[in-house]
Amino acid sequence: MTREEKFMQEAIALSKKGMEAGEGGPFGCVIVKDDEIIGRGNNKVTSLNDPTAHAEVVAIRDACKSLNAFQLEDCEVYTSCEPCPMCLGAIYWARAKKIYFANNRQDAAAIGFDDTMIYEEMNKPLNERKIPITSIAREEAIKVFEEWKIKGDKTLY
Repeated sequence: MTREEKFMQEAIALSKKGMEAGEGGPFGCVIVKDDEIIGRGNNKVTSLNDPTAHAEVVAIRDACKSLNAFQLEDCEVYTSCEPCPMCLGAIYWARAKKIYFANNRQDAAAIGFDDTMIYEEMNKPLNERKIPITSIAREEAIKVFEEWKIKGDKTLY
């Protein structure tokens, strides 16, 4: 068994454990740095009443806590299923260096976890999306952005 398969087996075990415990859907994730698991997560959407508590997000939070950092540079993500759009965005924001997944998005759709609508929505103009999106108060909000731009003691990320 390769090192990658070993870490994936841990992600798959977390998916099964969380599902059997009734914490959420059958998804698990581990985050690895220097051949050590530094973050673990399984889906906890229904047990936490948190639609963002996907396995990858839970694992990212755990790994960031372990590292005392807000980015996961030089880390690998092992997830039992291809990341959904939200999780993929979170992984990119965390700056992980590589993603490994087991099941794909079609496998997830086949058991009721279909993200096709979200992928399609992201490609539509704002005025054609299912959830109305309207920009208001930009004149006030842009002032804060302008302050951020010249702020001398900010932490970039």
